[in-house]
Amino acid sequence: MRPHVNQRRTRVLELVRARGTVRVTDLARELGVSPVTLRRDIEAMAARGEIRRMHGGIGRVEPGRPAAAAAGPAAGPGGGLRVGMVVPTADHYYADVVRGAREAVEARGARLTVGLTRYLTGEDRTQADRLLSTGAHGLLLTPNWETGSPGPGEGAWTAELPVPAVLVERWAPPGHPAAGLDRVASDHAHGAAGAVRHLAGLGHRRIALAGRDTPATARLRAGYEAAVTALGLEPAPPWPPAGPGGPLSEAGLFARTLEYLCGAVAAGGVTAALVHSDTDAIMLLPRLQARGVRVPEDLTVIAYDDEVAGLAGVPLSAVAPPKHEVGRRAADLLLDRLTTAGPETGPRQHVGLLPRLTIRS
Repeated sequence: MRPHVNQRRTRVLELVRARGTVRVTDLARELGVSPVTLRRDIEAMAARGEIRRMHGGIGRVEPGRPAAAAAGPAAGPGGGLRVGMVVPTADHYYADVVRGAREAVEARGARLTVGLTRYLTGEDRTQADRLLSTGAHGLLLTPNWETGSPGPGEGAWTAELPVPAVLVERWAPPGHPAAGLDRVASDHAHGAAGAVRHLAGLGHRRIALAGRDTPATARLRAGYEAAVTALGLEPAPPWPPAGPGGPLSEAGLFARTLEYLCGAVAAGGVTAALVHSDTDAIMLLPRLQARGVRVPEDLTVIAYDDEVAGLAGVPLSAVAPPKHEVGRRAADLLLDRLTTAGPETGPRQHVGLLPRLTIRS
């Protein structure tokens, strides 16, 4: 351990013994360090029994009273624990994820606090630090990784947190520091492959994948391409590459999907498509009809996501990621870490939950 770390922890111990209890935010300000840095010290010192952890602060260990017992949460599994959750939004896709996490946390007597990032660069770490500074004992994290997994040099901070953390609907490749974290995610590749398999069973031999880019897209395409190869299907026309003018607007992204599908049907022999997401699929239906492409006579459509697919004028079959269950399982996994003998008890887990395909005539 570096000398200045030793000195800082010695000073922490002196202040706690002198004052009895100290708030983490006050102590960080006094020592001139960030709350995240200080919480790393606190984790190590509490593990050695030098101090006891409290909500938002730390206290000295009374003679004859073990630190672990003094610092524990209120009676009952999870009682008194605070779980922080960082997500891009609390609506659309993540509404069910947050709802599942909240139900699991509250069922175990703990409390959930949510931080929103709106996909802003760097905001995921800012929100995580804020939740830690207000006393979160563990974190559920959905970082702003555009492809669902971190790029080179991105996201290492998630593996350096001073509290247990679980990735939610995100994954890190082998060798990345975050690959050692617990994670719970929908298996989008399985969902896409299941849709292709169903369409092939109906006799379709050329099936397209279309839609905007999201953190799920890479996994969807991987499952789609694997199923096309495994089933010996004919390849669909390639998805058009991004143009030189930078990112497209919402209208531009939608227009690209429409043009691709019309061309794939007219000249590419495509008779079925998996469209991501279901809201885009519903908006496409009248526009395809106006361009002479009938659904389902000319093009059978399965939507990915199943929030409103059944409400379309032509009810759409859809693949539904288990969003609510992802949130619930992630919260339970984190609380298990926080309420066992130590956060490192048991092997880390990578949990993939399978989406469900709902067929509508």
